[in-house]
Amino acid sequence: MLSIGGRCCAANVFQKRALSGADAVNALRPFYFAVHPDFFGQHPKEREVNENSLKRLNGYLENLQKPGMRSLKPTKLTFYVRDTKEKTDSESNLLPSGFRSVTFTLQSKDVLSTVMEVLKSCSLSVEHMQELLKAKAESQNSTQQGGIPFYRSIKWDKTYYSFTGFRDPEQEMEQAKKMEATLSSWLQNNEPEATKKQNASVPRRAELKRLKRELIEKLGLVDIRWQRKWGVAHRCCQLQSLSRLALQSPEALLNLRGHTVIFTDQSGMNASGHVMLGTMDVHHQWTKLFQRLPSYCSLFQQTVLLKERISFLLGAIQVIHMERVGPVLPLEEHYRTLNNFHKRLLPHRLALHPRSLQGLIMTLENDSSTPRLHEMGHFIIPTMCDPAHLQNFLQSHAQEARRRIQRKDQLEAEEENVMSNCVQDLSLRSLSKEPSVSTSQMIPCCRRLMEERSPHMQGLHLRVSHFYSVMQDGDLCIPWDWKG
Repeated sequence: MLSIGGRCCAANVFQKRALSGADAVNALRPFYFAVHPDFFGQHPKEREVNENSLKRLNGYLENLQKPGMRSLKPTKLTFYVRDTKEKTDSESNLLPSGFRSVTFTLQSKDVLSTVMEVLKSCSLSVEHMQELLKAKAESQNSTQQGGIPFYRSIKWDKTYYSFTGFRDPEQEMEQAKKMEATLSSWLQNNEPEATKKQNASVPRRAELKRLKRELIEKLGLVDIRWQRKWGVAHRCCQLQSLSRLALQSPEALLNLRGHTVIFTDQSGMNASGHVMLGTMDVHHQWTKLFQRLPSYCSLFQQTVLLKERISFLLGAIQVIHMERVGPVLPLEEHYRTLNNFHKRLLPHRLALHPRSLQGLIMTLENDSSTPRLHEMGHFIIPTMCDPAHLQNFLQSHAQEARRRIQRKDQLEAEEENVMSNCVQDLSLRSLSKEPSVSTSQMIPCCRRLMEERSPHMQGLHLRVSHFYSVMQDGDLCIPWDWKG
C-alpha cells in the first residue's frame, strides 16, 4: 500500500510541477510568436480565427490544471501560422496571404503533452522541450522506485527575447524592483500616443454610433452589444455586415424585432434570451439562426417557467443567470441545467415557507461541489447539491445574504455617483471598467484619481482594469490599484 501510495504521490507531484501555467506559456512562446493576433493586423479574418482559437487553447490548458480534472472533450483548433523562418521552394502549403493554415484536435490529458502536440502540429521546434521530456522520463523511472521526480523550469537565452521582442521576465523583475511605475509617470509618457490614437478614431467612433442607431431603429432592436472589447473599426465592420444582410434579405431579419443582439464567438441565443451573432459566421448561418428564432424564444419561455417552478419550491428565491467574463452560456445548456436541477428537487418536500426567501437570489453552477454565498449576496448553488443540505444552507445564510445584498446596493449607488463625479472633475470623455474590477475596487480608485487630478487624462476615454495599456483607439487602461 505504501509503495502504491508513493507512486501515486510522485505521479501527482510531477503532473503538478512538470509544467505549470506559467511554464506552459514559456514553452509555447515560439507558437505564440507564430500565431499571435497582434501580428495579423492587416488580415482581419486570420486575426479573428487565431484570436478565437487561442482563447479555446488557453481554456483547455486551464482546465487541465484544475484539481480533479480527469478528462476533457477533444477540442478542434485552427490557426494561421506565420512563417518565422526563411522560405524554401518546397513550401507548397502557404496560402496567398503568406500564412499556413493548420488544424488539429487536442486530446492530451496533461499540460506537457498538450504543449508538445501544439508545437508539433504547427511544425515548430521542440528542442527547448527536451529537458522537460527527459525529466518526465526520469520521473517515470523514479516513480516506479517510489521517488520524487526532479524538475527544473525552462530558462530562455537572452537572445531569444531580443529576437522575438517578448519581455524578459527576469529583466522585468529586476526593473520592477528598482522602480515601480507610477500613474503620473506612465500618463506623462503615454498620453501623447493615446491622444493621437483617439483623434484618429473620432470618425470611426461617429460611424459606429450612427450604424448602431440606424440598425436599432431599422430592425426594431432593443440594443446591440459586444461580448468582448473589440476595436471600433472591428465593430463597425460587424455592423456593416449585418446592415448588408438587412438590405439583401430584409425578410430574414423580421424575427429579430424586440431582441438584443450580441456579437460574440458563436451564433445562437444566450441564457438571457439575447440573440448571439458569431463573428466568424457567414450571412447564410446568420439567416438560418434568424429562421430558428421562434424555436429559441419558445425554449427561452420554458427556462422562465423552470425558474418560476424552482423558485416556488425554494421559498420564492429568484433564480438568475449572471453574465460573466468569458464565453457566454448558450440557452440550450442553461435549459439543461435548470431542468436537471428541477428534477432533482421535485421528489423532495422541502420544509420552506412559500415566501421565506423572497428577495434573495441564486445562480446554478455545474462545476461547483458545495453551495456558497457570494460577497455580493447571491447564492451559488451546484446542480447536484443534496436538497436537504441545500435547505439548511439557504435558511442558515438567509439573514447574511440580505445584509450583503443591502451592502451591494449601497456600494453600486456609491460607485455610480463617484464615477459621475470623476468624469466631471477630471474632464474625461468617458469612464468605464473591466467586468473583473469589483465595485469595492472601483470606488477607492475613482476617489484617488480625483485627489491626483492629473491633467494628462483630460478629454480621454479612461478604462479601469488590472494593467497599464493604450488601446488601439486611444482608450487609456490603468490598473485599479495604481501607484501614486
